Amino acid sequence: MGKRQSNRPDRRFIDDAETSEEIRRELFARVRYAGSANHKLHPGDYGFHPPQNPRPSKSTCDAVRTVLLAEASRLIESGIMRGMVSRFDAGGVPKYVWAVDENDDVYEIKSKPEQENVYHGYRLGDDDIDMRRNVLKEWKRRDVGT
Repeated sequence: MGKRQSNRPDRRFIDDAETSEEIRRELFARVRYAGSANHKLHPGDYGFHPPQNPRPSKSTCDAVRTVLLAEASRLIESGIMRGMVSRFDAGGVPKYVWAVDENDDVYEIKSKPEQENVYHGYRLGDDDIDMRRNVLKEWKRRDVGT
């Protein structure tokens, strides 16, 4: 897989001052994390049929370790509550949310085109090191004690 472009306008996080805590809580109440079999090497507890279907052109969220649904849901919540989201689209939700786990692994969480309030995610790897560094730096800057 080739190096991703991280200079796309839709793949930039908004300034954290653009959303209030109230807006972030309301956003989290409207979205859910469902995952995608296209980004899985291990089925975990997602209930996919078939259990996994990784595509060579897709990053996998569980290449380093299995990420279960509860953890993935916590990651999207922590990303939203830190305001680590892209600009909101016409439907009132961001296309992207970024989060960092306790091991400093960076995840990009993306809405599904056919269901804008449903998200899947993947770990940003060495093919996207610039974006990974940007997210880590901003994540630490926006630390709100979560």
